Amino acid sequence: MELRHLRYFVAVGEALNFTKAATRLRVAQPALSRQVSDLEDELGVDLLNRTSHGVTLTAEGKLFLEEARGILQRVDESITKVRALARGEFGELQVGYLPPLDLGILPRALAEFQKTTPGVKVILHDLGSDELCDELRKGFLQLALMIQPSEETSAGLEFEELHRYPFFVAMASGHPLSRMKKISVETLAPQPLVVLRRRNNSEYHRVLHKVFSPLRPNIATESDSINSLITEVGIGRAVAVVSQIFKEAIGKRLHYRPLADTAATMCVGIARAKSGDVTPAGEKLCAAIRSIANG
Repeated sequence: MELRHLRYFVAVGEALNFTKAATRLRVAQPALSRQVSDLEDELGVDLLNRTSHGVTLTAEGKLFLEEARGILQRVDESITKVRALARGEFGELQVGYLPPLDLGILPRALAEFQKTTPGVKVILHDLGSDELCDELRKGFLQLALMIQPSEETSAGLEFEELHRYPFFVAMASGHPLSRMKKISVETLAPQPLVVLRRRNNSEYHRVLHKVFSPLRPNIATESDSINSLITEVGIGRAVAVVSQIFKEAIGKRLHYRPLADTAATMCVGIARAKSGDVTPAGEKLCAAIRSIANG
């Protein structure tokens, strides 16, 4: 049984006339009659009562007409979805990100993306850098917006650099360091520092090591999240080294001074698995992220 058998039968069952059905299908009437008879032979039942005045549906024919319509409708819907997927207009994207990149880049990129691709569902995953790399390699995530991973953690991944952001020192209003226009790494090193917890944030700590090298920072506390880090800084118990993207996202909730005497920057980009299959919709989202990051 082929789809054309179903289409031929549905046309006859709806028109109840072989001549009208053949005209609608643009096929010869004898060929149409033969195909419907072949279908009945395969099923082992009569679907039509044929008379000199036309045809009527048997009880079996009425049931099969309803079922055949449903099958053809589902086939047409599947074709529409597959073609939309190929155009990047349908589907589901599993996207990972590393805070605070979700504050500065991702919302605007997603808003731009959804304007042109409302049929694509984007599911976001807030993960640490190590977890992002693992989930990309497993194929669970299609892409991730993150800090550039080290050579040790980037095996099997491709990283596309988008932008490099300078570092600032975040502090509470009235903090003694706020009287300075710029803060050197040497001045900052002995200050109580709040950082994100090392677990699943190895890249963040790698960047910090690069910022302070060869000095050792005075890490006073580790926070589980960006929000708790902001709270620690806001109440004046510690300061934090943050990127420009963090500063732009958080704004006036904290005070900032440029970090001087360091060439270290935060390299942000899009990571994906080398063996992965990013859909056309995923490529469109990457284009939106590029536009926002470099805009």
